[in-house]
Amino acid sequence: MLVEPLSEANAAAWTALFEACGCSCYCRYWHFEGTKNEWLARCFGDPAANRDEQLALVRSGAPEARGLLAIDGGAALGWMKLAPRARLPKLRQLGAYRRLDLGDDEGVWSIGCLLVHPAHRRRGVARALVAAAGEQARAWGGRAVEAYPRRSSDPLHDEEVWMGTPALFASCGFVEIAGEGQYPVMRRAL
Repeated sequence: MLVEPLSEANAAAWTALFEACGCSCYCRYWHFEGTKNEWLARCFGDPAANRDEQLALVRSGAPEARGLLAIDGGAALGWMKLAPRARLPKLRQLGAYRRLDLGDDEGVWSIGCLLVHPAHRRRGVARALVAAAGEQARAWGGRAVEAYPRRSSDPLHDEEVWMGTPALFASCGFVEIAGEGQYPVMRRAL
C-alpha cells in the first residue's frame, strides 16, 4: 500500500472510492456555506456537484482540496482530507470548536475526515494515512497537524468515526490540546 497526495493522476481512484463507499459528500462538507438542510439536499439530490467541485479544485491545485490516498494496485483503499486549518471555515463554526482558542492558523494543517473502503477496514489503512500526515504537511509548509476525533464511551459504528478516534491519533503521536467531552482537539507538532 502506498500513501500519496490526491492529484489529477489518481483522481479517478479517489472518485471510485467515494462511489464504492456510497459517500455523496466527496469531502466538500467543510466548505459548503448553506444550511444543514441545503447540504443534505445537495448530497442526496446532486452529489455530482460535490464531486465536480472537489475535482475542479484538485485540477487548480487549491490547498483546500488536498488530502492523502492509500492506494494498492491502482485502487484507492482510503482517503484522508489534509488541508490548511484556515481553509476549513466551517470548523470554527461548529459548536464544539467555536469558542476554542486554537491559536494562529498559520502552518496548521487539519485532518478533516477519513474514509476507508468497507472491504479494507480494520487493516491499518486509516493508521497509514494518519502516520503519513506529518511528513506531507511538512512538505506543504506545515508546522503542526490537528485532528478532531470523536470520543465515546459506547462503541461507534464505522460511519460515526469519519473524523477518527482519539486512540488512532494518540498511536500516531498526537496529543490532546483542547476540546471538551466527546470532541477533543489533538495535535502533532512537526
